[in-house]
Amino acid sequence: MTTNRLKLHAAIVDQMAHTRGVDLEQAALRGDISTDVILDLVLRCAGCTQTQTCQNWLVDQVGTASDTPHYCRNAHAFKALAVASARDT
Repeated sequence: MTTNRLKLHAAIVDQMAHTRGVDLEQAALRGDISTDVILDLVLRCAGCTQTQTCQNWLVDQVGTASDTPHYCRNAHAFKALAVASARDT
């Protein structure tokens, strides 16, 4: 896997988290997620075949989304992070 591909999917993971109302950096500082788990999210995302569809979905979002697209391989993690983030604010 190339560095550019990893960077692309790291950006998608960060955008998806942000769209779900989660700041990954703050979540890591609070202990809600480890850097190893963030790396797992990126790697899982990199294995997805819906990259362009996901990017288009992210561009279309306004404000905080209540869920991720049905095909998101990290949906469960984003849901848990959104719950933890809401609890901590």
